[in-house]
Amino acid sequence: MHIEFWYPDTAMHIVNQTEVDFLVDADHWKIVKTLMDENNLNYEIIFQNLQEDIEKQLAGDKNSTDKHSYTKYNEWHKISAWIARIAKKNPKLVSRIHIGNTFENRPMYLLKVGKPSGLKKAIFMDCGIHAREWISPSFCQWFLKEATETYGKDKNMTDILDNMNFYVLPVFNIDGYIWSWTQNRLWRKNRSTISNSSCVGVDLNRNFNVAWGTIDASKKPCDETYCGSSAESEPETRAVATFIRKQLSSIKAYLTMHSYSQMILFPYGYSYEKTMNHEELNEIAKGAVEAIESLYGKKYRHGTSAATIYPSSGCSDDWTYNQGIKYSFTFELRDKGKHGFLLPESEIKPTCEEIMLAVKFIANYILNLTD
Repeated sequence: MHIEFWYPDTAMHIVNQTEVDFLVDADHWKIVKTLMDENNLNYEIIFQNLQEDIEKQLAGDKNSTDKHSYTKYNEWHKISAWIARIAKKNPKLVSRIHIGNTFENRPMYLLKVGKPSGLKKAIFMDCGIHAREWISPSFCQWFLKEATETYGKDKNMTDILDNMNFYVLPVFNIDGYIWSWTQNRLWRKNRSTISNSSCVGVDLNRNFNVAWGTIDASKKPCDETYCGSSAESEPETRAVATFIRKQLSSIKAYLTMHSYSQMILFPYGYSYEKTMNHEELNEIAKGAVEAIESLYGKKYRHGTSAATIYPSSGCSDDWTYNQGIKYSFTFELRDKGKHGFLLPESEIKPTCEEIMLAVKFIANYILNLTD
């Protein structure tokens, strides 16, 4: 019987008194239900027919026009065209940088956002490292929309972009994202083939060179958290890591967008040990969480990855922190499990609006640093 864990992402993180979200196939749900009833476990069936919900979400896009939309989930070809278009339309504010290619040889473009000037602080932000977390790329697109539409009108945004650059990677895991649209909506990993295995894909957020392969990272290619054959074995990870290493003198903060569970996390994930600037990170995360709640009342938790969500290794935020980027945060966007990875399109706008406040809060903090 196959059980696919959504939250936490592996069975090893299930402990007493925690809530678990998992998917079971139609042939076995009655057995699972009986087992839970016999053991007096409280449970709720969130999706009566997940396939039906997936098909509805995909059909919604197929029925819409072929135009890119900030309030809909966009297929990769739309996002790709948008990346080129937004840079072309805003040449004084946005430029497109080719940082490498994916396993299936698709070009990876960053969008550099900010007024060109001398040496400026920068924030690196990526979205869509896990293919099925569609709300994440939606936020990177929304951020560009806000930056280009409000620059020169909104004093705070103007101030941020006059004095700081953002490097935004709209979709980290392009091959996996395409696969989640065309073949398997719940696909997580990239699409690299693995020697001596029929299984495909590496979890890019277990592939960074930090405590690689030690905790919550599988060496089995069929597992969701397969960490690859070595650290930075994947072209996507390598492209991002190489770019960040080259820009270390200017990048002061790293933000990576995930879903779901409504959290702002910071290092470490691979250890329960606290970072040197733990109190400061905690204060920033607390401020960002309060900014989020101020808009629609959504409550986000904050804390270290290991203690707040679960321990994990080879993750991007721990790697950037150890590279010297002392303000590294992972965002887990909406929701808390009611829709899970199938967050309805009606929630894109409010989610992006509230996260925008948190990103601006962190950007203002970085701007005001004296170092």
